[in-house]
Amino acid sequence: MKYRYSRFVEDALEGIDMDALVSQLSDLLLSSGFNNPWDPQSDDDRTWQALHDAILDALLNGGAMSDEMLDKLTADGETPGRDGDDARSERRDQIEELVQRIIERLTEQGYVSVTGKPDSRQPSGPGGQGGGQGEARFEVTDKAIDFLGYRALRDLLGSMGRSSVGRHDTRELATGIEAGGPPRPYEFGDTMNLDASATVLNAVTRGMRSGGGSPSASGVDVDYEDLMITPGDYQSSCATVILLDCSHSMVLYGEDRFTPAKRVALALSNLIRHQYPGDALNVVLFHDSAEEVPLGQLGRVRVGPYYTNTREGLRLARRVLERQRKDMRQIIMITDGKPSAVTRPDGRIYRNAFGLDPFVLRETFAEVAACRRAGIMINTFMLARDYDLVAFVRRVASICKGKAYFTTPHTLGQYVLQDYMSKKTRTVH
Repeated sequence: MKYRYSRFVEDALEGIDMDALVSQLSDLLLSSGFNNPWDPQSDDDRTWQALHDAILDALLNGGAMSDEMLDKLTADGETPGRDGDDARSERRDQIEELVQRIIERLTEQGYVSVTGKPDSRQPSGPGGQGGGQGEARFEVTDKAIDFLGYRALRDLLGSMGRSSVGRHDTRELATGIEAGGPPRPYEFGDTMNLDASATVLNAVTRGMRSGGGSPSASGVDVDYEDLMITPGDYQSSCATVILLDCSHSMVLYGEDRFTPAKRVALALSNLIRHQYPGDALNVVLFHDSAEEVPLGQLGRVRVGPYYTNTREGLRLARRVLERQRKDMRQIIMITDGKPSAVTRPDGRIYRNAFGLDPFVLRETFAEVAACRRAGIMINTFMLARDYDLVAFVRRVASICKGKAYFTTPHTLGQYVLQDYMSKKTRTVH
């Protein structure tokens, strides 16, 4: 069926904020396998029908459409000259036209790309087969992922009461841009953040002491020893690795913990790109083993394989950070489970999902100590309150002198951003 877009549908379409709608669809666009935890690598949530149903739910239940337009679209009153069944059928067609037009608009604006064609010969309601499953599918674009990172950052900063952020302040003084203390004599190697008034005053005073009298009309003779500079707060750069647990438990126990973690990583990436351009951010996933993923692919990552090889994740993160020449280097580890695997020297993976295996713990703590020796801080964000996990994380914090946060998927973002923006200071004695 080829839709003929009525004036009513066009009016409804113009009243929809596409950016807000994309934000409402974020759980679908960033889905990580939660809807099918026993096969998290399945892409059943990438069908045209899944996108259709998510948009329909946002329109009818999510506030994406104004109350006035929604009343017109779902009114039960009969149209003059038509019986009730005809009127209801017409309204269903209008809703389908609107959803179809929204998908086309999302495609035109570059948020999704659709392959194949939906089978319009079959019904397209929720639970129907009109999405052409197995034929019509959609993919999330880089633009959508970047936009969702921006929206996540804006929402998180808003919930924290932040209006703006700057670079990382430390307790050291240096000749930076912002003044932070009284002027002092210039020393070789300092940034020329010159204090003009103090410099001229020194030159005049020196000239009068040497018998030159008051400054002549030709000007003031400024010498090297007259130079005065204004010290400023030293603002450092930081290299960060987000160490993200993508083992099976992140979606297995009735709660999607992985998608909120991805959303936080995208928000942090957006924050660094726009507010801390001198910083570096990498993402490492750990499961049976560990792997580094490009930031551009983070939004498409799904959960799996099954075990938690924390030691391999820390090792890979340490190697990534050792390549960075930054003042501060840190690992932000987001996890919900205790270590259950470790990679042997021959490459084989030792697994034990039952309890805290002494061999796994010993190897993991040894890698934590290696991070400490390399000057890398580990800040851990726990998404569960398991007693063994709490004990493990506290031991990690004590070894590397890092911090441990007990949080939930709903508050994870606020903790991570607060830590990143305001808690990393270097103590100077």
